[in-house]
Amino acid sequence: MNLADAIAARIEELLCKHNITQYKLSQLSGVSQATISDIRLKKNKSVNLKIIYELADGLELGLDEFFNSPLFKRENIE
Repeated sequence: MNLADAIAARIEELLCKHNITQYKLSQLSGVSQATISDIRLKKNKSVNLKIIYELADGLELGLDEFFNSPLFKRENIE
């Protein structure tokens, strides 16, 4: 999997874990629904770290917690 796939999958995990919708994540983070949708649909292959920070912060997570997933292990990323 590439990094865009991993980020999209992680957002899906976090939406499920927190039992929230993309709309709610947008409200919490201040990131537009269109941007979140583009990330989830892998239309945006180069996600800005600031956007990831805002999404994580909206979920009350640090970047370390956002990236604390087997999805981001070196052997899982192409």
